[in-house]
Amino acid sequence: MCGEDVVDWRPWRSASTLGGDRPSKLALERAVSSGLGRQDVLPFPGDDESAGMLRLLIVGINPSPWTAAVNAPFARPGNRFWASLARAGITEYEVDASRGLSRRDERMLAERGIGITNLVSRPTARASELTPVELRAGGADLIERVKILRPRAIAILGVTAFRVAFSAPKAGAGYHPSDTMPGWPPTTQVWVLPNPSGLNAHETIASLAEKWSDVWSATGAEPEDLIHDVASGSSDGHAGLTRKHADPAQH
Repeated sequence: MCGEDVVDWRPWRSASTLGGDRPSKLALERAVSSGLGRQDVLPFPGDDESAGMLRLLIVGINPSPWTAAVNAPFARPGNRFWASLARAGITEYEVDASRGLSRRDERMLAERGIGITNLVSRPTARASELTPVELRAGGADLIERVKILRPRAIAILGVTAFRVAFSAPKAGAGYHPSDTMPGWPPTTQVWVLPNPSGLNAHETIASLAEKWSDVWSATGAEPEDLIHDVASGSSDGHAGLTRKHADPAQH
């Protein structure tokens, strides 16, 4: 784990209120009308407690109704998130979050130094339903949280949302030097990856896994090394280091 082990880890997240069932249509409608999102996935409940323990903080745009209903990130069947992480070797196995995260899943993520949060907590069927005001507020809050959590790297999933949240209209996918992000902690690498939703026809599990491999490998590199790679073109054309691949379909 990044910084220290998890010998004192204890389950703290709430289990799905559906008792291990997949959500019904009514449960999905209730999840949206509640306006409530899902709990973050972190080693411990508070940011201060989890500070310095994350190798990678993954940031989704906002919860889907399915995710909110079962209190688990990227839970909707058809989302390529968990499959691509497993193929990239970031997780030890492919998580099935469709009925919620198990305690085994939560501990594995803690031991791997992986945290998961969202830019915006309000659940919607599509990320395009969020307002620019919500996204910009979420971006500002995220910067402050990262200053406390101090992850080795952060991966924000969704190029369009990233552009709005951080007022970067020309940003593409890949690595972004932190000095191009006002207020961003210089010790945390900033990556932008495509939305893994099944609605994004421009990506597959294999293509997403390749990008995740770039991110995971780079968490062992110093930020200045990555800046040199981007500037010199010495990354051998890998999407994660060249910032040449935009994602025209986010949702």
